[in-house]
Amino acid sequence: MNTLIKRFSVFAFIAVLCFISAIAEAKVTLPVFFSSNMVLQQKDNVPLWGTANADKEVKISTSWNTKSYTARSDNNGKWKISVSTPSYGGPYSITFDDGEVLTLSNILIGEVWICSGQSNMEMPLEGWGKIMNYKQEIAAANYPEIHLLQVQKNTSTTPLLDIKADGNGWQECSPNTIAGFSSVAYFFARNLYESKHIPIGVIHTSWGGTIAEAWTSGPSLKKMPEFAATVERMENDKDYEKNQEANYQKGIQSWNQALAVKDPGFKAGKAMWAEPGLDAASWKTMNLPTVWEKAGLADFDGLVWFRKKVTIPSGWEGKALTLSLGPVDDNDVTYFNGVEIGKTEGWDRPRTYIVPAGLVKKGDNYIAVRVFDGSGGGGIYGEPESLFLKDPAGEKISLAGNWNYRVALKIGEIPPLPVLASSGPNRPTVLYNAMINPLIPYAIKGAIWYQGESNADRAYQYRELFPLMISDWRKNWNRGNFPFYFVQLANYMKPDENPSESAWAELREAQTMTLSLPNTGIAVAIDIGEEKDIHPKNKQEVGRRLALIALANVYGEAVAWSGPLYKSSKTEGDKIRLSFTHTDKGLIAKGGNEVKGFAIAGADRKFYWAQAVIDGNEVVVSSPQVTNPVAVRYAWGNNPACNLYNGAELPASPFRTDKWEGITAGKK
Repeated sequence: MNTLIKRFSVFAFIAVLCFISAIAEAKVTLPVFFSSNMVLQQKDNVPLWGTANADKEVKISTSWNTKSYTARSDNNGKWKISVSTPSYGGPYSITFDDGEVLTLSNILIGEVWICSGQSNMEMPLEGWGKIMNYKQEIAAANYPEIHLLQVQKNTSTTPLLDIKADGNGWQECSPNTIAGFSSVAYFFARNLYESKHIPIGVIHTSWGGTIAEAWTSGPSLKKMPEFAATVERMENDKDYEKNQEANYQKGIQSWNQALAVKDPGFKAGKAMWAEPGLDAASWKTMNLPTVWEKAGLADFDGLVWFRKKVTIPSGWEGKALTLSLGPVDDNDVTYFNGVEIGKTEGWDRPRTYIVPAGLVKKGDNYIAVRVFDGSGGGGIYGEPESLFLKDPAGEKISLAGNWNYRVALKIGEIPPLPVLASSGPNRPTVLYNAMINPLIPYAIKGAIWYQGESNADRAYQYRELFPLMISDWRKNWNRGNFPFYFVQLANYMKPDENPSESAWAELREAQTMTLSLPNTGIAVAIDIGEEKDIHPKNKQEVGRRLALIALANVYGEAVAWSGPLYKSSKTEGDKIRLSFTHTDKGLIAKGGNEVKGFAIAGADRKFYWAQAVIDGNEVVVSSPQVTNPVAVRYAWGNNPACNLYNGAELPASPFRTDKWEGITAGKK
C-alpha cells in the first residue's frame, strides 16, 4: 500500500470516528429521575429537562395525548420544557428526538411524593431495619402501580444538577425491589393507593443520623446567624474541604495513636488481645449477633474486644476465606490469627473482609474484633446468617453464637473522636445541595418527613430551623405551599418515673409549633416507640397516620386524620380544664378508665403526676399536692406513659400549657 493510500485511509478512519462521536454526542441526556417506570404528576404542567448538543432542536412526543413539543438547547446544551399531563393512568411513553430517538416506557400518571429525613425515614423493610413482620410485608408487596425512586446518598458544598439512583432510575414496587426501600415511604404510598387506586410515585431521599440544616439551602440558612459564617466559607473558600480533610486525617492519626496507648488490648503497639495464644479464660461470653446493651453492657459506650475460636477443616488450609460480620456499631478493626485484615467506620455498614490464604491453617484459628461505639447501641448486631466464614467453593462456617468479650475502655476514658467538618452529611446545606436540589423542579404533589432526633439537643433552635427548611423547599420548588407532613418523634429511652425536663419533649413541641405553617400536618407517634430502640419496628402505623393526613386534606376523604391537639386551658380553683381540637367521636383513655400522662404544677414550677378526668371533649386535671395550679403538661418526657386518644384511636400530641424556659433554650 503506497503512502498516499495510507494517508487517505487514516483520514477516512478519523472522519468515521468523528462522525460516530458526533452521533453519540447528539443523543439527548436526561437526569436519572427521568427514566422508564417513572411517575409524573397528574393534571399538571410537568417540567422535563436535559442536555443535548448546543443550539440543538429536541422534539418530545407524549403518548397519552399524542402531542409533540419542541425545545432548543442553549449554548451549554441545556434545554427545558413543560408538558401537560391528564388525569391518572398509564402506562404511557415519551420519546426524545434530536437526531437520535430516546424512548422512555411504562410511565404512569398519578401522584408523586418526596419522602425524606433521617434514619427512621430511611429504615428499610429488611436490611438493617427488619420492621415488624418484614418477611410477610415483602412477600405481599406486589403493587405495579406504586413506583419507587431510591436516591443514593451524596453530599456537596455546591448545588448539584443530578443524582444517582438505585437501579439507575425508577422501579416498580415488587418483592424484588421493596426490601431495601424506606418502609415509611412504602406504607404511606400503599395506604394512598389502596384508598384511591391512583398510581403513586415515591421519591425516597434520606440519610440516617442527619441534621435538618444539612437539608436546607445556603441562601435560606444564611438568615440564621449561627449558620451564616459556615455557609459563606463553603461558598467562598475553594480549598475549604481539602484543608479540613488534611487536618482531620492528622487528628485521626493522633487519635488512633492515643487510643492504642490507652487500650489494654495493645502492648508496644501490638494487638495482644488478637493474638492466637492469648488466654481468654477470664473473658465473659456474649451470644452474637446482638447490640451489647441487651447482653450485659447496659448503657455502655466505649471500646470492647470480641474473640472467637474457629476450627478450620484441613481442606480449607492455605485458601483465602471470606469473613462476614454483618453490621457493626460504630467502628471495628478485625484480626485473624493476630493479623489485621480490615477495618470499617459506620454503624450501618456490613463488614466483609478477605482472610489472606497465608493466615489460614487447619485446626484452631482465632478471630478478634475490636469495636468502638461512641453513642447509642453498640456491638456486632446483624442477623445470625450474616456471621460466617466462607471458603472459595461457597462452604460456610457459622460464627453466630457465643463469643468471648472484654471491655477495654469506657467512653470517658477515650479521647474525643475528631470530627471532619468538611466531610460527611452533618454539615449545613450539603444534603440539600446533593439530594434535594437536583430534583427541583420535578413535579410533585407533596412531601413527607421523619427527622428530628439529631436536632433534639437544639430543640429551641428547631422552632426556627424546621419551618425555615419547609419554606425553603416550597420557595425553591415554586409549587406554592405544597403539602408537607411530618412525623413527631416517637417515645424512646427509659420510661419516665417522675415528671422531668426532656430535650425530646421540647423537640416534639417544636414540631407541633410548625403546624402554624399552612398545609402542614403531624403524625403523632408517642405510642409506637420502643424503650431500647431508636428505630421502632411498627412503621406500618407511621405510614398509615401520614396517609390519613393526605387522604383528608389532599384527596378530600371524610376520615379522622389527627389525634387531639391542645387548644386552651382554664383554671377552676384547684383544677385546670383543658380543651382540644380533633376530638373525633370524643376523648378516650385507651386501655382503661384511668387517664395517664398528665402532670401539674404551681408557681414553684414543681410538677407532680396528676389525676385527669375526661369531661366530654375536655380533660380536667388536678393533684392534692398542688392547691393553686398554674401549668399542666401531658406526655412530657422521653418515654412517657400516656393514653389520651380520640374516638378514632389516634393519640393526643404531647403538650404543655406553660412557657417556662426549657433545657435546650439558647443551644446553637
